[in-house]
Amino acid sequence: MSIKEFRAVTPARRTMTIDKKEDITKDRPEKSLTKKIKKSSGRNNKGRVTSRFRGGGHKKLFRSIDFKRDKKDVPAKVASIEYDPNRSARIALLNYRDGEKRYILAPLGLNVGDVIVSADEAEIKSGNSMPIKSIPVGTIIHNIELAEGKGAQIARGAGSFAQIMGKEGKTAALKMPSGELRTVSVRCRATIGQVGNLDHENIILGKAGKSRYLGRKPRNRAMAMNPVDHPMGGGEGKSKSGEHPVSPTGVKAKGFKTRKKKKKSNQFIIRRRKTKGGKAS
Repeated sequence: MSIKEFRAVTPARRTMTIDKKEDITKDRPEKSLTKKIKKSSGRNNKGRVTSRFRGGGHKKLFRSIDFKRDKKDVPAKVASIEYDPNRSARIALLNYRDGEKRYILAPLGLNVGDVIVSADEAEIKSGNSMPIKSIPVGTIIHNIELAEGKGAQIARGAGSFAQIMGKEGKTAALKMPSGELRTVSVRCRATIGQVGNLDHENIILGKAGKSRYLGRKPRNRAMAMNPVDHPMGGGEGKSKSGEHPVSPTGVKAKGFKTRKKKKKSNQFIIRRRKTKGGKAS
């Protein structure tokens, strides 16, 4: 992948960069693996806004991704590497030997024509999927399950990966993309390699309109609102009260922890992403 820059003919073009999509081998998605997306614009089933500053966005189709990789011991050939507007990573179309087609996240180094497989034991090769118990310590992995058979939940974004730090009994210690160290069952599946499209982080939108294409509406400041809309609103001119910054519902916005102390997943975390002082561990 490479990034395209522009001559500064307008203020937006001065900083804007776009993805050339040189690694894409097919323009149209597989029709049988796509479906329409019903947009909610941040509203719940009662029509009330529960996630602010969302709406609009370009029309797009949803690509069904195989996060479970549960088609075992059937070799699949990579037919194409495609763009997915719903995620930062590329997706790969697999043609299985029995005729079935599925999309997976395209790992770094996966090319058209490669043959990969999902099995209980397989070659340590980018794109192959297997339980963590079959993967050597120190291996880079992505598309990781947190519960056996549920499907991957961890390391799915462009450039993401985790590393197996050790195994003991029925659990394995993984270093997460955030730096957190946590345990996962060795029966959970993972895919070998790092998620591709590493240059995604270098893309600069350049103008407000590109945020609107992505469905992001302008985020207005709380202090610029009226008191009826936000606890920090109102006052003559730029007025700062002595109160701590809060959310629209009154929850403190800086440093206030909302995570439950007795959350079940706490028992699986060996080292948190952040230390008590706020710095990453």
